[in-house]
Amino acid sequence: MTWLASFRDTQPLSFALLAISGVAALGLALGQVRVRGIGLGVAGVLFSGLLFGHFQLTPEAAVLQFVRDLGLVLFVFTIGLQVGPTFIASVRARGRIHNALALGIVALGSLLTVVVARVLGIAPAAALGVLSGATTNTPSLGAAQEALRAMGESKLAELPALGYAVTYPFGIVGIILAMLAIKALFRIDAAREAAQSAAADASSEPLARLHIVVENAKLDGTRISMIPGMNELGVVVSRHKVGATGEVSVAKPGATLHRGDTLLAVGPQAKLDEFRMIVGKPSSEDLTSAQGPISSERVVVSKSAVQGKTLQELGLREHYGVAVTRVHRGDVQLGAAPGLELNVGDVLQVVGEHEGVTSAAQELGNSLKVLSQTNYVPVFVGVALGVIVGSVPIALPFAPAPLKLGLAGGPLLVAIALSRVGKLGPLLWYMPGPTNAALRELGIVFFLACVGMKAGEHFTQVLMSGDGLRFMLAGMLVTLLPLLLMAAVGRIALHLRFAELCGVLSGSMTDPPALAFATAMNGSDEPAVAYAAVYPLTMLLRIVLAQVLALWLC
Repeated sequence: MTWLASFRDTQPLSFALLAISGVAALGLALGQVRVRGIGLGVAGVLFSGLLFGHFQLTPEAAVLQFVRDLGLVLFVFTIGLQVGPTFIASVRARGRIHNALALGIVALGSLLTVVVARVLGIAPAAALGVLSGATTNTPSLGAAQEALRAMGESKLAELPALGYAVTYPFGIVGIILAMLAIKALFRIDAAREAAQSAAADASSEPLARLHIVVENAKLDGTRISMIPGMNELGVVVSRHKVGATGEVSVAKPGATLHRGDTLLAVGPQAKLDEFRMIVGKPSSEDLTSAQGPISSERVVVSKSAVQGKTLQELGLREHYGVAVTRVHRGDVQLGAAPGLELNVGDVLQVVGEHEGVTSAAQELGNSLKVLSQTNYVPVFVGVALGVIVGSVPIALPFAPAPLKLGLAGGPLLVAIALSRVGKLGPLLWYMPGPTNAALRELGIVFFLACVGMKAGEHFTQVLMSGDGLRFMLAGMLVTLLPLLLMAAVGRIALHLRFAELCGVLSGSMTDPPALAFATAMNGSDEPAVAYAAVYPLTMLLRIVLAQVLALWLC
């Protein structure tokens, strides 16, 4: 210990690197330890940081603050890039119901924190940390600390970390307990519901194929593009067999139909049934296996020039004689509607003659190598814009001081906006998944290591005192009560399936370990769909609310 103290005094920067690396290595190893399938994950870094801080193995304050803020910016910016493309879609359709429940959990948790803190006599700054820890939301902790420092309350800015550290462990366990309580209270058979959901999904597959023989006399001599209702139904005709000659080709818009021809149509099953009633009757033929020059290939969009263009604007059918039948965006399968805007990273199912498919692939890029490369110029431009936006004061009528989004909110909002725009001049805001995950993990490790070391100086004292017990009690209430109440509303009033309810609960707390537990318990990926739907809005709300509460309470 004497050697370390001397090393810290004589070589402060080297000591900072040594301490942060030691905290990260120990914490990540601790996070991999699982008890009945539950582990701390990256949050283990926080607790190893507390240990280092307790033994006064803490770098200089200026170095600690810089590394912490750098980690926070990296973390929230990469989150914004990840969730941005699906942010708007997440609040549409059934996502509205999921987000309404998640919004209720966020609002109830925030209100309950204020009430419980006053009843138990918890300092407002510490209450902000209790809220962040009880909801397992690290960015909101950073936002609260940033807001307090912006108000000139540097000493108070350390209190949230203590509340966070005390309440975080039960925050993880509490979400799982809430799921189990709802399952027991409503006597839910998760396996049976999962089987029913799988059967329902199988019977209403988003996209399907159907071979149809043309029998409608009114279509005789009509061009394929003029088939009534085709565009309205969202159906794509990909192949055309001429009945008189048996020749199979790509379905070209100007090709003429005759009775006895066979078409291969792709679209939602229900829409295909309607389309069949217009055209004719089902056929047992399989045009996909017919001998001929037609091929079907998966092509990835890798050219930045394609970003934001619609399938209609690209004109692949007109230029190359190919048909796009499906579009895969991440784990989501989309119909190839003419007005669908493409993003870099989309995977298209392209059908046509080999030469046409090859030319279309060249037009789209089709280079996995390009997608695996990261252009860091847009990243740093985006971060700089986020810092500027975060520093702009926003006057609120109920707050004693202007609100600033800070280093937590500014980069997050800018990243969401830029990823939605996709491309601005030569700048393309696309980041490969592995790169995004690596930077996000590095950022949260830096942030938690520094927060833990700073809070560790007083953590034991707080934990063993009455303050620690009050933090724990408040955290339990803030974790469980909003989850149980809104889960009951979702089950009773909205008739949500248990799997999607678990996804909403996990997403409203932005908690991956809870999502993993929910997925294993339900034996399906349905919780992940609901989790993804509520995650973007929940993350944004928790960051903004943390700063609003900091201004209001402190």
